[in-house]
Amino acid sequence: MKLITPTMAYDKQIQAYRSEFCHPGMSMDGGGSLIRFERTQDWLDYLALLSDPETVPEGKVPSRQFIYLREADEKMVGILQIRYQLNETVATYFGHIGYSVAPSERRKGYATSMLAAALPHAKAIGLDRVLITCLPDNEGSRRTILRNGGVYESTVHEPESDRQLERYWIEL
Repeated sequence: MKLITPTMAYDKQIQAYRSEFCHPGMSMDGGGSLIRFERTQDWLDYLALLSDPETVPEGKVPSRQFIYLREADEKMVGILQIRYQLNETVATYFGHIGYSVAPSERRKGYATSMLAAALPHAKAIGLDRVLITCLPDNEGSRRTILRNGGVYESTVHEPESDRQLERYWIEL
């Protein structure tokens, strides 16, 4: 398994991953808005904006996107975003790290190992601890956070989507 920066070299894998989420009711949290972009290059261009503090769109924060690739067959099994800074909205509802795993690859431990692989990156950019949120009914995400040292802080109501979010901190 490897956590890598997405490039056009992985276009086929990125598109296959995206297609698993193109169904009503599917959510791709941590996807850096991949679901909104039909073309991989358009998504990569958007990620470039997010990665540079000078070009971050209004309301967004600087971040880095990773894909989680299974080396044996080069399949993209997950996606993860590390936000380097937090604005008020991100600090309250979304935190430093967002991630998701392809529906066909869930319940195999990928989220736990992907998050563990991301924590050194967060530390390397100077973070001492990271905030991660999850929905109260997302037991898999909660277990992923707890297995990586997450400590529950609180539950908040996110008004835009009218949902509750549990907040966890991981010390680095």
